[in-house]
Order: sequence, then structure tokens, then C-alpha cells
Amino acid sequence: MLTWRPCSSCKKPIAHGQLYQVCSVSTCNRARTGLVFCCVGCWDAHVPVMNHRDAWCEEERAPAVTAATAGVQAELPDPARRRIVASPAAAPVEEEVLIVASRLKQYITDKADMNTSADVLDALSDIVRAHADGAIRRARAEGRKTVKGRDFQP
Repeated sequence: MLTWRPCSSCKKPIAHGQLYQVCSVSTCNRARTGLVFCCVGCWDAHVPVMNHRDAWCEEERAPAVTAATAGVQAELPDPARRRIVASPAAAPVEEEVLIVASRLKQYITDKADMNTSADVLDALSDIVRAHADGAIRRARAEGRKTVKGRDFQP
């Protein structure tokens, strides 16, 4: 079975030539959005999420398999056989904030009735990165690919 596209709700494959549902709302059926659903139930699950007031689903048929489509699909790699080309260490790590600002500010306000400066988030993110790097080293030293709570030692 050649897959045309996955269902936008349940991610089940929609085969070429199979009937599928599209939403009647213009923002859902634009070329860039392109929401498609394998059944009416999947479309129905999407309606409250998108907050539609007046919507219905329209039944359509996926395009038939052509020789060109079959050739392209046959050339795609099997997802189970994919491999990572670059090691994670080679990829540059962005220095982004790792702390949820609203939660930290709420904690400090509730605990000490104090405000929080913006530079606190950067400082705490640096501390978290340093501790995470140490935990990664400990997990690797033990031959694991999973970082556990015990790897975060004081």
C-alpha cells in the first residue's frame, strides 16, 4: 500500500485512491495547512481544537498512484533504517533559556514575596547546562544512553 499522506489527527496513513475528509473552513484546507482526515471521527476531533463555529467535512478521494508517484515512494528510505549522519557533539548548541520563566517567577513570588530579574534565567540556564553536562559524562562512563536522576550528583 502506497501512502498518500498521513491523517492530520491520528496520523494513520491515507492510501492513494482512498476516501478521506477535509474541513470546510478555509483556514484548514489551504495549500500550506492542508489538513486531511482519514474518517469523520478524526475530523470531528479536530473541530473543538480549532474552535470552529460552523463547519462540516467534505469527502474527497486521494490521487491515484502514477508511475512517477510509485517511483518516488520506492526511493524513500525506510524510517527504521535511517541513521544519524552527524554526531550530537558536532551540532552547535544554542545558548537558549532552559528555565520556564513564569514558573520560576511564581515560585520566588510565592516563597519570598520578591520579584525576579531577567538575567536570573540566563544564570540558571548556565547552571542547568553545567549539571546536565556532568550527568551526561557519568551516564556515558557507565555505558548508558539514558541520563538518570542518580547522574546528577552534588
